[in-house]
Amino acid sequence: MDKKKIQEILNKAKEGPKRNFKQSIDLIINLKGLNLKKPTDQVEFFTQLHFPAGKKKKICAIVGPELKAQSEKVCDKTITIDELPKYTDKKVLNKLASEFDYFIAQANFMAKVAAGLGRVLGPKGKMPNPKAGCVVPPNANLQVLYDKLQKTVKVSIKTSFSFKCIVGKEDMPEEQVAENIWAIHDAIVHHLPREKENIKSVLIKLTMGKPVKIE
Repeated sequence: MDKKKIQEILNKAKEGPKRNFKQSIDLIINLKGLNLKKPTDQVEFFTQLHFPAGKKKKICAIVGPELKAQSEKVCDKTITIDELPKYTDKKVLNKLASEFDYFIAQANFMAKVAAGLGRVLGPKGKMPNPKAGCVVPPNANLQVLYDKLQKTVKVSIKTSFSFKCIVGKEDMPEEQVAENIWAIHDAIVHHLPREKENIKSVLIKLTMGKPVKIE
């Protein structure tokens, strides 16, 4: 996929009516030739954008005393392991899950986190995931992880033949948005069983705009 061509399509996608807010730019990748009932054809992984997509991701950390002070400085919410019983109510848990994009957990408390929060966070795909770096040792650098998660995208192709994610805002430099689009597309292609043969179409869309196809 040519990055200059992506920038041309971005310009075309922005030609629609101007809105009174900064629209997000969505990447939509439609797939073909997969049997999603077969685990070997399903795809799920975490990957990195080259630049933050413009929308800040909120992060909640569940930690012990070793990381408490650092977490309170870096993360959007800190829950100490002693406070975990306060979040056993399902309504409280659902609210917590909807408020935060990622959950970090201190590794030596993961069993308690899974027992206390897993019934709600698990089905929503919000459990602290080691593949995203969200299960951390007591001496972790949370600032580095927080910054990384701002550019992290979870790609899940298990039930639908279409994948969609935000890759930027309309006021971002087009070069940066193009880099993000290229990074996601390249990562997905390399995870698909038959790589480019499994790509049906690639489109760019502003929040209130019409999808524009990248040939």
